[in-house]
Amino acid sequence: MSFPTKEDRETCWGARDNYWTCLDKNNQTESVKDGPCAELRKLYEISCSSQWVKHFDRKRSYLQFKQKLETEGIPNKNNCEQLFGAKRRIYSEVAIT
Repeated sequence: MSFPTKEDRETCWGARDNYWTCLDKNNQTESVKDGPCAELRKLYEISCSSQWVKHFDRKRSYLQFKQKLETEGIPNKNNCEQLFGAKRRIYSEVAIT
């Protein structure tokens, strides 16, 4: 495996940035197969190695999660119980028996 050149990296990052901009403009968290950003997704996948695409996709998800926490804050106890209550009940039942 050869390492990407500076030009390869810049091409990849540019394709990633264009794809992410398209997703942001269309208020999408990820690309839809026949959506407005499908062509940019293909270009992004061609321009970057599969490991980089996977890494950047995870990074985008993390950045969106982080931004949501910063704007909305940490969920209150009621929201946490709604989100995680079922798992907590199951664990409690196992722990008690």
